[in-house]
Amino acid sequence: MPKKGDNIYKRKDGRWEGRYVKGRRNGRTIFGSVFAGTYREARAKLAKARCNWNAGLAVTRKERTRLKTVSECWLRESEAFLKESTIAIYKGYLRRQIYPMFAKTDMADISNEALSGFCITLLENGGADGQGLSPKTVSEVFRIMKQLRKFAMLRGFAVGYSADCVDIKQKAKPLRVFSQTELERLHAHLDRSNDRSHLGIRLCLSTGLRLGELCALTWDDISLEEQNLHVRRTLQRIRKDGKEGTKTKIIITSPKSACSVRTIPLTDRLCSALAPTWQPGAYFLTGDTERYMEPRTMQNHFKAVLDEVGIEDANFHALRHTFATQCVEADVDAKCLSEILGHSSVSITLDRYVHPTMEWKRQNIEKVASMEL
Repeated sequence: MPKKGDNIYKRKDGRWEGRYVKGRRNGRTIFGSVFAGTYREARAKLAKARCNWNAGLAVTRKERTRLKTVSECWLRESEAFLKESTIAIYKGYLRRQIYPMFAKTDMADISNEALSGFCITLLENGGADGQGLSPKTVSEVFRIMKQLRKFAMLRGFAVGYSADCVDIKQKAKPLRVFSQTELERLHAHLDRSNDRSHLGIRLCLSTGLRLGELCALTWDDISLEEQNLHVRRTLQRIRKDGKEGTKTKIIITSPKSACSVRTIPLTDRLCSALAPTWQPGAYFLTGDTERYMEPRTMQNHFKAVLDEVGIEDANFHALRHTFATQCVEADVDAKCLSEILGHSSVSITLDRYVHPTMEWKRQNIEKVASMEL
């Protein structure tokens, strides 16, 4: 093939071929080609092809550093080590809060001022009703922005904002713990019933199980002979692909963390209460091997019980808070309690789940007063 001019050759079939470099793969140069009937025509086509290719490269590079493109790459890589439910939550934050503002923005063009103003807007006017999002939700949005920043910078992309450009103050919400009077009324009501949902409430009051862990529990996870319970799974409903609408699905996966896979001892009294409803292979809350109870349904059963006994409204998680508080008041070893709750450290247990009641505070004040006499 004789050469004529700037990488233009006359082929054996009589046509002229012009070649331009498109890149390299595995150490080899990748070429693109144009064909024409004359040398002059081939040169004109080659110049145009090079121009178009370089322009396309510029667009591709720009697309690679846009926030939406970076976030999609981040999610794909994260799927290998994050739970499906976590990915769905991230997709929800991206779709609802982040994309409307920054989807087509280059990572290098997002400034500290722009991100700070964005977070303030979410706090003041965010949400479907425009009444503002909670500091906790906005903190989660900003945490995703920090993850995207780290991901982009590790790949050599310029990022215009810093990791500490926003400081979102979160107020500690008062967490619901049942008083001794409320517990007495609750236990009195539950003791009179063998309803499976009522047994589930008793079980959580005695073990600190999370709602999703209770819904995924089967009788194969409970040993009445050895008097213990094995936590191996959790159940929750998530949006399919993180999209809005009615398309959701139930997933049963490993618990919240590796530390949440645990064995919890059961009391004699609790085992006696559970024995009449024992059903091998079945879900604990339904007594059926195929049918489970969803967390929302169990939450509704719980609120109905509170209404029946005249106890002020509370979230199901209050059972876990109450269990942890009672354990501390009973001088249960903090490390032991941490493992029962499935926490990775004792500090998490003490900081998040131990809430001294007024009765316990009064008892400790009385102890100090007695020492002064």
